[in-house]
Amino acid sequence: MGLTSRKWDPGLSYHKVWHRDEFRCLDRKAKNLSPTLASKRKLRQRQGNSRKDQIVKIASWNVNSLNMRMSHLADWLQTAAPDVVCLQETKMEDHKFPVQALEDLGYEAAFTGQKSYNGVAILSRCGLSDVCTGFDDVLNAADQRRVIAATIRGVRVINVYVVNGQALDSDKFQFKLRWLTALTSLVAAELSQHRELVLLGDFNIAPGDLDVYDPIAWGGQIHCSKPERDALEKLCALGLHDSYRTMMPTTKAFSWWDYRQAAYARNMGLRIDLALISDAIKARLQAVGIDKNPREQAGPSDHTPVWLSVTP
Repeated sequence: MGLTSRKWDPGLSYHKVWHRDEFRCLDRKAKNLSPTLASKRKLRQRQGNSRKDQIVKIASWNVNSLNMRMSHLADWLQTAAPDVVCLQETKMEDHKFPVQALEDLGYEAAFTGQKSYNGVAILSRCGLSDVCTGFDDVLNAADQRRVIAATIRGVRVINVYVVNGQALDSDKFQFKLRWLTALTSLVAAELSQHRELVLLGDFNIAPGDLDVYDPIAWGGQIHCSKPERDALEKLCALGLHDSYRTMMPTTKAFSWWDYRQAAYARNMGLRIDLALISDAIKARLQAVGIDKNPREQAGPSDHTPVWLSVTP
């Protein structure tokens, strides 16, 4: 399974354009930086150097429309201060991506998106290299922008927005299973090249009953069915670990709540946003969490950020 990539120079300002047909990254260097932006860049470079020996915080958040949730994201970036953030459901065409606004907050961005649906991005305060998207016609079809990967400080970060699947008797569910099979093949190839790997995003699968507010009501339903969980187990069998369960083996907690039926107020949720880590990252794992604060804001995403921190 092939990947297309080009290395990025973190010392330069880029606008990223992802070519939908050839799935390749086209880099356009931004020239004539303003003095203010140049000084901000130098400050970020100094901050990056000072963080080299500090714990790195990696997060994932399905924002359910970056256009609608940009102010939420900006506030959260400043308060939670993650070093790396994987976004899903940006629902935004590439030419509209807020490169400048995120750069002003200290983050480089790699992204691939489309109008109204799907879309993924990786934000980093620690630089980005070997950025890849596309993969194949199953994982990232031209009308389903669902996967992006980058290397950050030697760690391979793969951000995924897994197919929802709709219902077990639908064609979309069969596509979800094929998509997960393709993802497993991709991750196997990536693990052969990268000992330090984090696979995170909206998986649209609750791994176990502890991740479901009502396992009986949800038993055998979409997100909780045996075929989906079996596919997730095959993925983890490659040598990946659920970072949250590694540190919180008995905690019942959720990352998604339906907008309907006052689900958040009643804590009727699922934990479907996951961060899976390789053995090498597991050895460096320091902390994990689910940050519910953004879900309590006005007009929130139905998901909330999940995160992990690792030693350098």
